[in-house]
Amino acid sequence: MEIKRDNYLNKLIRKEKNGLIKVITGLRRAGKSYLLFNIYYNYLVDKGVKRSHIIDIALDDRANKELRNPDNMLKFVKDKILDDELYYILLDEVQYMDEFEEVLNSLMHIKNVDIYVTGSNSKFLSSDVITEFRGRGDEIHVYPLSFSEFTSAYEGSIEEAWDEYYNYGGMPLILSQKTEEEKEEYLKSLFEKVYLSDILERHKKIKNRIELDEVLDILSSAIGSLTNPLKLSNTFKSEKNKIISDKTISRYIEYFEDSFLINKTKRYDIKGKKYINSPYKYYFEDIGLRNARLNFRQTEENHVMENIIYNELKIRGYNVDIGVVNVYDTDKNGKTVLKNYEVDFIATQGSKKYYIQSAFSITNTDKLKQENNSLVNINDSFKKIIVVKDNIKPRRDDSGITTIGIYNFLLDENSLNL
Repeated sequence: MEIKRDNYLNKLIRKEKNGLIKVITGLRRAGKSYLLFNIYYNYLVDKGVKRSHIIDIALDDRANKELRNPDNMLKFVKDKILDDELYYILLDEVQYMDEFEEVLNSLMHIKNVDIYVTGSNSKFLSSDVITEFRGRGDEIHVYPLSFSEFTSAYEGSIEEAWDEYYNYGGMPLILSQKTEEEKEEYLKSLFEKVYLSDILERHKKIKNRIELDEVLDILSSAIGSLTNPLKLSNTFKSEKNKIISDKTISRYIEYFEDSFLINKTKRYDIKGKKYINSPYKYYFEDIGLRNARLNFRQTEENHVMENIIYNELKIRGYNVDIGVVNVYDTDKNGKTVLKNYEVDFIATQGSKKYYIQSAFSITNTDKLKQENNSLVNINDSFKKIIVVKDNIKPRRDDSGITTIGIYNFLLDENSLNL
């Protein structure tokens, strides 16, 4: 079973031979290696590139351990380049190689090469590499399967696909697990033996594993809730009678972000046109991993749906913030009061901007008014959207607010413009 990932393949094709190092980042097991070594490799062969001119090395493979040595790697690659034709260098999990920045820098001096690397740590790749090469690194972030990609390979109805997706997420191999037990065990094992093991191996100064686990559990329980390290520190003190400094918590959160497990989202004052530094919201890059962390006990569909919408916007290439709308109103005593309304997401891409609310269900007019309050108080002409769980076609009300069902939103790549 091959899952087409045309979004990422097309990005690689557009960036081919652009003179930059293509840096492919993302969660481990999210499909980076398959994208590079299967989908892109086959594309190159199909368009006529000789296999001898594709140098592909998986550095997390024990068989390639000697190539983790920088000098061995450089010699190996240079020995493969036998003529002046273009060579494609594909290096998987490049962070396994010592001094990999220097190796990549040396490879950049070879005129007839096009370089592609993957890695599973943002500190090593999305920041350090691009900084190290001063504009010569070009990042492509690969996410777990979108709902559209998931359904393209899922055998069953759209409703059944949604039930599977919001429980078990979009890690590609989840589709090959047959039973609920197999899916749960796969995700739990992945979390413990891959992601947490990587963090502990990378950050040997972590002395208290229990603290790390507890911070992760709280973040897992609080997706879509406003929080920050100081607030979490106070929670530990008041509810668990434990003292964990906000600096320690901040460091743990940074480790989770570096491993692409979670993403931090800032708040933006829409009318004041400025960012609000704290608190933040955190979302999991794969909702199945989040659910596995909590032993599939807290799978409230409204919170999960919000996380899935957030991920979909990121997959489509949008910058995503949380919106805050401050409105002066009068209370029952006629006194002027300041009310704060929240917009779940502000999605921006170049000159495009969308305000989006995630509303699991709108059962009555009061609920509709609640969801509309923040949107109707935004005084600009950018599109305003409410995404609901109901399977409805897009419709627009007199205020210009579009309501769309979650399936249409996720399956139609142009859904923001319907």
